[in-house]
Amino acid sequence: MLGELVIGIALGALPHLGIAWPATLAHDPTLEMLARLGVLILLFEVGLESTVSQMLAVGWTSLLVAILGVIAPFALGWAVSAWMLPEASRYVHAFIGATLCATSVGITARVLQDMGASQSREARVILGAAVIDDVLGLVILAVVSGVIVGADGGAPITPVGVAAIVGKAAAFLGIALALGGVLTPRAFSLASRLRSKGVLLAAGLTFCFLLSWLSAEIGLAAIVGAFAAGLILENVHYRDFVDRGEHELEELVHPIASFLVPIFFVLMGMRADVTAFADPAVLGLAAALTVVAILGKQACALGALGQGLDSLSVGIGMIPRGEVGLIFANIGLSLTVAGSAIVSPPVYSALVVMVVVTTLATPPALRWSLGRSTRARAAAAEASPPAPA
Repeated sequence: MLGELVIGIALGALPHLGIAWPATLAHDPTLEMLARLGVLILLFEVGLESTVSQMLAVGWTSLLVAILGVIAPFALGWAVSAWMLPEASRYVHAFIGATLCATSVGITARVLQDMGASQSREARVILGAAVIDDVLGLVILAVVSGVIVGADGGAPITPVGVAAIVGKAAAFLGIALALGGVLTPRAFSLASRLRSKGVLLAAGLTFCFLLSWLSAEIGLAAIVGAFAAGLILENVHYRDFVDRGEHELEELVHPIASFLVPIFFVLMGMRADVTAFADPAVLGLAAALTVVAILGKQACALGALGQGLDSLSVGIGMIPRGEVGLIFANIGLSLTVAGSAIVSPPVYSALVVMVVVTTLATPPALRWSLGRSTRARAAAAEASPPAPA
């Protein structure tokens, strides 16, 4: 992801060196369409990596960690935006706060897997909380985006309106997960009667795009539906396909994601204003957002206190914003109020820096923290007296 982002930033810098053709690519309609499809596939793939049963099994600790990991970054992001962008509207402050709520499940999961620590208690809490964090983050995105769209259309902001958007997002996710858990096994069992190749992939993508369309139709972001579709589809739903020798749905989707998702990240890099990186104000905003992005997720550690967990590792594991943060920032580029973009090019560049730094910093920090915790537990076990026979 970072490599693709850097390539995009490099291509975006070429027009400043007299090479003009990359400038047309950043807003090419065909590439834009492929990038939008890539985002849906990416969130669908992220959802496939988790299940509703896993969310329910992690318990109250992960839920508390996730809630704290959303509230603290949102408040700190709003505060930094209000401090460093005093001329900006409250909509800008709210959207920046919402962007800092995100957590990248994939990056943390990969680090834990590489370390052989994916079955530790800390890993289960981190991954469970990260999934819940994404759900809460998408709900917050839906609320903030709905308020902004309403304000742009002249509708006043009222607590009733905000509650309606929250209810709409919660109802969509709840109904989709409840009905999907009942209907999808039957639908996929029926589809398995077709012996043609590619039926499982076609059925899975159809379900993803259907929920994405429904989500957009009721005023939510399409990525909410794509993520919900991935959460709903579990291996047991398409067991008939696997039993006859076909690949898992995740394996079938991966090649498509490998083609489309890089287009999204390259375009996101191209849309970063490279001249803004030389602006001290932009770099100052990027540094401040990065600091509060890290500190905000350390509030997660409070949810792990008294549970026999390494709270520092839990907090560090929630830091990376990765692809989810970039998706939020990109949506901000398309939102306007009174003709002014919610996320301006300088602010977008600062958010890109925050995403890159938090994504790069997490793997070594998590390795160090988990290694420290493992050594401490081993030393404590050696020092404790043997149990009586």
